[in-house]
Amino acid sequence: MDNQKNDLGPKEEPMHSDTTKETAAREVPSQKDLEKEISDYLSKRYGGKVRVISHMLLPEELDHKRLSDGTGRGVHGGHKIHFNLKPEELEAWLNRFVVRQEKAKAILATKICTHFNRIEYLRKMGKSVQAHGPGNIKNNIILIGPTGSGKTFLIKLIADRLGVPFVKGDATKFSETGYVGGDVEDLVRDLVQEADGDIELAQCGIVYIDEIDKIASSPNVHGPDISRAGVQRALLKPLEETEVDLRVPHDPISQIEAIERYRQTGKREKKTLNTRDVLFIASGAFSGLSEIIKKRLTRQGIGFGADICIKDDEYWLDFVKPQDLIEYGFESEFIGRFPVVAVLHELSEDDLYQILKNPESAVVRGKKQDFKIYGIDLRFEDDALRLLAAQAYQEHTGARALVSVMEKALMPFEKTLPSTEIKFLLVTEELVKDPETALKGLLSHPYDHSLIKRYEEIVDAEKRDLMERIEVDVSRCWRNTDVPFNPNRLKMINRLILEQDMCLDAAQETILSRIEQIKGYEDAFFDRCGIKIIFEEEAIDALIEGCLDDPENLRTACETICNILEYGLTLIKEKTGQENFSIPAEAVKGIESYINRLIRASYRSPQKSEAM
Repeated sequence: MDNQKNDLGPKEEPMHSDTTKETAAREVPSQKDLEKEISDYLSKRYGGKVRVISHMLLPEELDHKRLSDGTGRGVHGGHKIHFNLKPEELEAWLNRFVVRQEKAKAILATKICTHFNRIEYLRKMGKSVQAHGPGNIKNNIILIGPTGSGKTFLIKLIADRLGVPFVKGDATKFSETGYVGGDVEDLVRDLVQEADGDIELAQCGIVYIDEIDKIASSPNVHGPDISRAGVQRALLKPLEETEVDLRVPHDPISQIEAIERYRQTGKREKKTLNTRDVLFIASGAFSGLSEIIKKRLTRQGIGFGADICIKDDEYWLDFVKPQDLIEYGFESEFIGRFPVVAVLHELSEDDLYQILKNPESAVVRGKKQDFKIYGIDLRFEDDALRLLAAQAYQEHTGARALVSVMEKALMPFEKTLPSTEIKFLLVTEELVKDPETALKGLLSHPYDHSLIKRYEEIVDAEKRDLMERIEVDVSRCWRNTDVPFNPNRLKMINRLILEQDMCLDAAQETILSRIEQIKGYEDAFFDRCGIKIIFEEEAIDALIEGCLDDPENLRTACETICNILEYGLTLIKEKTGQENFSIPAEAVKGIESYINRLIRASYRSPQKSEAM
């Protein structure tokens, strides 16, 4: 047993410095050299009946978490922020998803783009902020608007577009001494978690604090108001610039990490995050603020004694000033750290209809997906959308009401239809008015010809609208690439949206990433064989279209094609000297017959030809 232990255990042999240097200097063989050595050995042992056929070194498919054009490249781990998005570009993108609120969208797009472009500018200068003058004034923003007006949705959209970490907190859960054992700086620490531990990326994140109006001091409170004014004071330093310790006593995980690090290195390291570039955005309904503004304006007039003519109370908010927020209950130091104010207004019934009508509507797309998982195609007639918007408007909770009225109308169908053979549901005005009666009629006559015809008309109309929208919007996604856009790629994007429930941006980026993946095979092939191949655009389209449903099939197809090309093109190169090859669509459709034809042609050639 002892001998076995000795045989199985690692043998310690003295390593001389000369041997070490010789090993280190020895050139590492390439994959192809290793394959040849192994094949030679197997041939000698088994008489040439066995040889090695390895897979290509495959380029990985692009990570779909990568940031959109105009922002950083590569999300987590060694990323560098490269931001160059312009305010009008961000505003145009927001207009695709958010109806109305033009003034708020313009303010947010302008100040947020300026904030991140300033970060990029200072980094490119290669100097610290102090070198550009004392102090650092950030464009922290306060959003004022009623519930359901789109405040949170706007900020989430922007953070997603920029590719920066985003965390949301509720101001009502804070106190001066902390909440759940922590303090207001816990939101900043959460940025690191959202950035997968990338502190550099976290320092360019967005912290969103909702219900900020709830920490305004009450006018009838005497003495220190710990739950309100105390929170304002606790937020002052993070809002401007401070070092936030990432390891805190009430976080056991960070303490365990610190202990393990100390055990390995014998050093105590203090991990901190600087909030200099963290953008803070606060929001609230600010009930009663319009009355404060109204009193001030009626007392002093607008401009030089101009008449005041404002029909709706909510539009008084457009004239808000810092002094109004201070009178509302905020400390001047706190308001001073929010130099930008944007106002959102209550959504009208027509606004709610436009949200439902918008092809990017999360409400409609989400509901379609709920039915899609059961193999049921859900479509909406225009009259049904208008009625749903009217019902939602009566609830006075803004866009949030759209989800509740949608659920109320479709819940019976979502429960019953998955157990039937029915494969589509057309939501009509009659269905929204009386879901139970409509369900009974559908179950008794599932193949009503008039209903099928209305459904097919809606499907055809949506397909036409989608194709037009893709053609209009596609330039934004493809603008910064050198990849051509053609009708085949338009059709593939359309398929991804209709068949796989992708949004337009995701569908376009999927096609772009597949194209880049194929380009990666061209580079890998040259590194492996010393032969340059270029897939023609029609060949690229044929590859992607044949494997559109499964990216793994694309990987397999490219690997198979490249392995066959390696064998054939190497023979052709030896015979003719040709080193560059253009791979047409016919090669993708029948690679073996294509390469055999090329080989026969090369052997008929009397002399070495020039590269194609």
